[in-house]
Amino acid sequence: MDSFNVIYKRYFRPDLEFCIQAWSPFLAKDKLVLENVQRRATKLVCGLKNKSYEERLRVLGLTTLETRRLRGDLIETYKILHGKEDIDHCQLFELVSNGHEVRGHDLKLYKQYNRLNIRKHFFLQRVIDAWNQLLSSVVDAAFINSLKRNLDDFWKDMGIKS
Repeated sequence: MDSFNVIYKRYFRPDLEFCIQAWSPFLAKDKLVLENVQRRATKLVCGLKNKSYEERLRVLGLTTLETRRLRGDLIETYKILHGKEDIDHCQLFELVSNGHEVRGHDLKLYKQYNRLNIRKHFFLQRVIDAWNQLLSSVVDAAFINSLKRNLDDFWKDMGIKS
């Protein structure tokens, strides 16, 4: 199992996750094509061929590509909002300013209405709903590694991450 994880992380994952924050597929057929690469790769492990995809992921300690794309988006949003990237967050995101919409944490993002599908799935729009649902303990993490750990714990508590 360990040799598979090394091979997978070195050869398969970089191609599957290349530029996922810049280009994230939003059509179901495109997501399925990418996910099928991981499905087939996990079947190559001895003893896991006859198990379900979710079972293989659990045994190997992996997540779906969709979950990893969302996690990458949230990490990038954290970096932008906390000044870890050399980007002015005010030019990208608009923080919610009125009090009744700020339940949870102080970095809630305002979501603009978009009538075009291409804009709806752009990074600045697709991350807002997931970001606004996070707890303040996740959003206010002091370091990126603590954000990752808190995010994984949050998802585990919510039953989102397998």
